[in-house]
Amino acid sequence: MRRSLFSSATTWSTIQSLLKTQNSITARMRSDCAASVMLKDVPQAAVIPAWKQSELLEFNRLLPDIVRDLTETDTRYYDVDISNKWFAKLLQYNMTGGSKMRGLAVVQAYRTLAAPGDLSEENFKLARIMGWCLEILHTSLGLTHDILNQAEHRNGKLCWYLHSPRQQPDEAPRLLQNAIFILLKKHFQNQSYYVDAMELFHDISHKAIMGMVLELETQTDFMLNQFTMDRYSSIAKYKTAYHSFKNYVSLGLYMAGVRDLEMHRQARTILLEMGHFYQVQKDYYNCFGNSEMLPGTDIEDGKCSWLVVVALQRASVEQKQLLLESYGSKDPAKVEAVKQLYMDLGLPSTFKLYEEHTHDLICTQIQQISRGLPHKLFYTYLKNFTMPLSNRI
Repeated sequence: MRRSLFSSATTWSTIQSLLKTQNSITARMRSDCAASVMLKDVPQAAVIPAWKQSELLEFNRLLPDIVRDLTETDTRYYDVDISNKWFAKLLQYNMTGGSKMRGLAVVQAYRTLAAPGDLSEENFKLARIMGWCLEILHTSLGLTHDILNQAEHRNGKLCWYLHSPRQQPDEAPRLLQNAIFILLKKHFQNQSYYVDAMELFHDISHKAIMGMVLELETQTDFMLNQFTMDRYSSIAKYKTAYHSFKNYVSLGLYMAGVRDLEMHRQARTILLEMGHFYQVQKDYYNCFGNSEMLPGTDIEDGKCSWLVVVALQRASVEQKQLLLESYGSKDPAKVEAVKQLYMDLGLPSTFKLYEEHTHDLICTQIQQISRGLPHKLFYTYLKNFTMPLSNRI
């Protein structure tokens, strides 16, 4: 079934009725609303909750051990010491800083799902190492994304393939992905969930790369024929939702000894919906940013974003022609023309309706969880790993 811009459970007629009220707003009010969205309603950068500060310190304390595990020269690798030193620089350059929310999410999942008798300091250390495996995966995918998109900066620093141009650009992502399995073997090979974790990392890595390829292939369609909601949903699911949302709960379930297929299925359903929700929010604020969250370059790069897909669903023949002529251009005037078209089509208002509706839908799905999965865990992820709801119109 084709997915609407809200969710597969919501029909287009329902969306139209929701928007009918918006259509009664005068042009001046709509303009004021759009200005408000751009200037005041953008959420601030994510702040780590106070109760997680101590856990972040404990998590970061493990990084030197992780680097040592991956780069220590022993009798097997005595003759490639220079490679190990280069890999240590790669890890230190790319793995330091940031909120480490994905890695912390693994620890939180384990803390919530494990039996009280299993919550030993040794098991928490294993959960943190598993969290670092997920952080390494995320970093490897980020480096791959930078190469494919010819990006110049990541997290305020020069992208690694530009910082270390003597190496082949794909060497760093490949080494990082291999590092995950070195850590898994060293620390988890005697655990009952070792094979489950290995298979999960293989599967999630494959899905994320396929999502990136799908996004890039869609960008090459300059006629925008492939810019559909079905295509967008597939990109969001494979590129973002699996590794940034579903993966840490799956790891927590395995580490807690939970192998019930229905529990994993229910968790996957909610977390993929949450990942799609997050990607829509990210797309919106990529366009309508402010001084705290600067606009991105989705329009200039010709990305298959939620905004352009919805715009194509609504645009007149003349407006579609404007998109064909302007979308994917780095000309500032054309970029502004696309943003103005988004406002003319009422997309800021539509986004707010989507955001409220989908947030409520996810909360309902959480309430309907059975099989013993703790509701609190998913509410925590919804609060901490998606952006705050923007102000109501």
